[in-house]
Amino acid sequence: MTNVDVNYAMFNLGTGELVLIFLVILLLFGAKRLPELARGLGKGINEFKDAVDTSKKEILDAKESAEAPLEKKEEEES
Repeated sequence: MTNVDVNYAMFNLGTGELVLIFLVILLLFGAKRLPELARGLGKGINEFKDAVDTSKKEILDAKESAEAPLEKKEEEES
């Protein structure tokens, strides 16, 4: 199995199906709107990634700040 087959295996789509989907999107939105849609989709994905990264950082910071007093307490007891 090649790398290309692995990418499509998740959705079980072949090349023919992908071409058909692309043609339907092209007919629905037109050639002039496709770059706009792609830009909007890219911006949305980037904003989502940034939000996830920010949330992860906040969670890790909260975890570290919650663990810090416990470590001090353990050091004082020893």
